[in-house]
Amino acid sequence: MSRSAYRRAKPQGGGFELAVWYLMRLTGVALFVLALTHYLILHVLYDPALQDADWITTVRWSSLFWRAFDWTLLMMVLFHAFMGVRTVIGDYAHGGLRTALTMALYLMAIGLFVMGTVVVLTLPKVVPAG
Repeated sequence: MSRSAYRRAKPQGGGFELAVWYLMRLTGVALFVLALTHYLILHVLYDPALQDADWITTVRWSSLFWRAFDWTLLMMVLFHAFMGVRTVIGDYAHGGLRTALTMALYLMAIGLFVMGTVVVLTLPKVVPAG
């Protein structure tokens, strides 16, 4: 069996489907890099036994860079996961069921996007005492 039999074919033409096809590949690469970086920082550079909610707010999220890094990782996960589920719905559901499932999926994705963004933006910045 050829290698092309194992992957989803590139959509013909252009538009939204082609953009999603490319973005799925880009977010997959971004997730690999971001998740590996996240793992190395939190499990190799810092002692996991010392990490708790206070550590996250005082050390990690006191930096705008790390808030942006964590938000970017979250958004890549959300986009990649929801567009993957959208593809599965498109492959296996038909008619009104496909429309209903896709709309529910989009509403859930928007809700999680908003909640994740609110958490990253509004978690108080705590400056360590002393």
